[in-house]
Parts: sequence; structure tokens; C-alpha cells
Amino acid sequence: MTLDTSFIRSQFPAFSEPSLRDRAFFENAGGSYPCAQVVDRLTRFYRERKVQPYGPYEASRVAGEEMDEARSRLAAMMGVDTDEVSFGPSTTANTYVLAHAFGDWMQPGEAVIVTNQDHEANTGPWRRLAARGIEVREWRIDRDTGHLDPAALDKLLDDKVRLVCFPHCSNVVGEINDVAAITARVHATGAHVCIDGVSYAPHGLPDVGATGADIYLFSAYKTYGPHQGIMVIRRALAEALPNQGHYFNAASPYKRLTPAGPDHAQIAACAGMADYIDTVHAHHVTTNHGPRERAAIVHDLFRTHETQLLQPLLDYLSLKNSVRLLGPAKATGRAPTVAVDLHKPAEPVAQELAQHGINAGGGNFYAVRALEGMGVDPEAGVLRLSFVHYTTKAEVDRLIRALDHVL
Repeated sequence: MTLDTSFIRSQFPAFSEPSLRDRAFFENAGGSYPCAQVVDRLTRFYRERKVQPYGPYEASRVAGEEMDEARSRLAAMMGVDTDEVSFGPSTTANTYVLAHAFGDWMQPGEAVIVTNQDHEANTGPWRRLAARGIEVREWRIDRDTGHLDPAALDKLLDDKVRLVCFPHCSNVVGEINDVAAITARVHATGAHVCIDGVSYAPHGLPDVGATGADIYLFSAYKTYGPHQGIMVIRRALAEALPNQGHYFNAASPYKRLTPAGPDHAQIAACAGMADYIDTVHAHHVTTNHGPRERAAIVHDLFRTHETQLLQPLLDYLSLKNSVRLLGPAKATGRAPTVAVDLHKPAEPVAQELAQHGINAGGGNFYAVRALEGMGVDPEAGVLRLSFVHYTTKAEVDRLIRALDHVL
């Protein structure tokens, strides 16, 4: 199958917005455009159902049902149980709460493993456990390639390790880590796994059940939805960790680790993400499938399209002696999140690209440790060119032409 990009773009209001016309969007790693299904649900909720949910009257009842729908449909697509999906104000906030829970659960002298490939949200909160007597070990990337070598992880694992935290893919390196294989290695030692999927999930909703992860985190606003953090935590672990919510909610796995009051409207709007996946599936496939299979088919459609568009950009940058492409030069096995070390401040170059109709970003993107680990000056940052499945070949061609002017 070939992804019908004209149909795809018709599902996003941004592509009909006059102020965004003639702008090619290459900062999707910072946040994607929301799909119409999410926008419509959010608007309807604020217009018709912005009341306290789960009450006895109609507007309240329907509001609660929409919130439950978001949780149950996304869980089914990710291959996990409904009560294993939690919503929070952001992935960073969810991770801080998790780290606090692990800090209460673990004993001084026990260890967690983090990487320097991560966005700070999935490394900083865990590193703070050192102040509580927890040993923090760092799984370090290769300075030249940014790669996380599983053999290096093996040297860090022992019976003191209770948790290993790593990204599905880095927001500057782009390489997709073999999360199922890494998780199996970690589980063999008796430790748990926390995967940061923020930079992977925009390229296809992950089958979390297949990864084996104990915890999987990503952001709805980067997966065509509202500004919410989505956290999958498997029931046994959620019940083992100390309750972080109100004491009377301790029996609910999805309330135990999200103490903040939920954003009712945004949670309900997350059902639009499932609507979108179903819409894409129905447009491309005539066979009926279950929710997990539909999500897998759409995931593969997205990845195939993105991989085809990505290779010419990687080839172009690889031939530029004046810049350094971070991460793999082959599109297979990496996400279309492309960071370039210009050996000078990147933000002014992003500003130049904007004059050519290219919306991109320059900076450290909260991946300071990863940049330092590859010998890149975080103050200068990198030029980041990130796209998703609604990007077209014409836009990638336009980006390359613009790069010719500014590099």
C-alpha cells in the first residue's frame, strides 16, 4: 500500500489555514499539527460537555463516557489493558511522579540505569534519586554515532538494578532502539524497564504490549492530539509502587500515579487520535481488523512513507563536509528526526530557513547530555529537521533547496 498523502492532509485543519499556507513544517518533533478528529472532539467538549464528568445528568454522563472512550480505545490499539493507561499534564510531569514513587519503593544502595541519549525528561527525574541514596548508573552513547550499545548495558546490569530507563528513539540521534530486545535483557536480570516513546510514537502508535515494557511514556501533542502526557504502566508494577494519588483512589491503577486533577476535555479529545487511526485504516484497507491490527497497519503505512522521504535528505546531508549529521545515515532503523551539527549557532540558520518558507528549529531541544556525549556544544545547539507522515516529497525537495542557500 502507498500512503495517500492528499487524503492524509485533508484530515489536518492546519493545511487549510491561510496563515500556514506556503510554509513547510519541519519541527514536528517539537509538536505535531492536531488532526481534525481531535479538534472536533475538543471543541464539542468545551461547547456541550464542559461540566464535572461522571455525574447523573446527561452532559456529565456523556463527558465521562468520552474520557473512558479515549483510555479504552488507545489501550486496545497499544495491546494493553484499559486501566494500564494514564493521562497526565505532560510526559515530564508523569516521569517526575514515577521517579518519586520509585524513590519511596527502592532501598538505598539499589540502582537505576539511565542513558545520556535521552531527552532530559526521562533522565533528569531519575538522576535525582541519587539524593535519596539510590545509585544512578549511566548507559553512555558512542561519541561518534550516538548509538546505545546493548553490550555496554550488560556491564551495568546486576542484582542491585531495579529499573532501566531509555528512549525508544532519541530526539536528536534519531536511531530507533531495539526496545523489545533490550527489555528482554533487562527482564532477565529481574529489573523493570521504562521507555520514553515521545520521539517514536508520532511515527506510528507503538504496540506497547509487544515491547514488553513495564512503563511506556509519550506525548499526545506530538501524536496529533492535545497537550497531554500518556503513560502506560503495567498493572502489577502500578500496584506495587506506592500510591501517589489520593488515598481513596489507591485501588485504581490509572489514578495511583497521576495525582494532578485530570484535564477532562483534553483526555476526551484523545479519543480523536483513535478516530484518526481508524479513518486512515478505513481509507487504505477494505478488510476489517481489530483495533490492535488497525493501529499496526497504519503504523507501517506511516513508517514506509517516512522512510522513503527520509533517505534523500540523509544522502544530501551526508555529502556536506561543512556539517555533521547526527545518528545513522540510513533511513531504515531511524526516525525522520534529523539533527545537524553546524559547528556554529544553529538558531540563526533556522531563522534563515524561515525566510525560505521552512519552519524548523535550532537549539539543544532538552537533549543537552546527548549533545555533550557526541561532542556537540549545547550552547550552539543543532539544526533539527523533523517530519512525519503528512509531509510530502515536494516539501522535502523544497527543504533541500533551501538548505543549499543557507548552508
